[in-house]
Amino acid sequence: MKILLDQILSQSAYSSEIDVPIEKIDIADWLFNLPEAEYQRCCPPDHISAGTTSTDDGRRMSINVEQIGVGLVIQHYVAEQATPTYCRMNSLSDVFTASGRTQVNVIWELIAEPLDAGRTRYTNRVTCHPTDAFMAFIAEHGQTFEQAAAARQAAGGDHNSRETPLFAASIARKALSAKR
Repeated sequence: MKILLDQILSQSAYSSEIDVPIEKIDIADWLFNLPEAEYQRCCPPDHISAGTTSTDDGRRMSINVEQIGVGLVIQHYVAEQATPTYCRMNSLSDVFTASGRTQVNVIWELIAEPLDAGRTRYTNRVTCHPTDAFMAFIAEHGQTFEQAAAARQAAGGDHNSRETPLFAASIARKALSAKR
């Protein structure tokens, strides 16, 4: 499977401000201890299931199952970086559509930045790259890359715009409930 990093299938970033100081935020702890029901509350009805596991070599993973547009997406996010204020997750994601199954690469960045002493900006950035399997899949179904990218951009942007404020609120609740 070859990831085509020189092409972007979709990209979106949305931010939400929360009334929590940056010192109380721990995105990595939130992400890797996120209960399934809380994940589902962060973008109903799209978020179906989530859990954590590890790769064979011990790297942390977040497995997310969600509906994005017309595709059921199983994301196998491997932590490339996981800190209290920044997580970079990389997934070779399975996408199931009415036309069949394919794969895309998704980079998910979760970012916390201080605004002032008591406020933090949370940004949810998602970048999707095609794979060679995806390019063959769309060609087999008579779709151009431009058509596929436009559909993915619309669906992914809509999904991200709805989940970002709910992720931010969930991160804030976790931070405010933590004993520090």
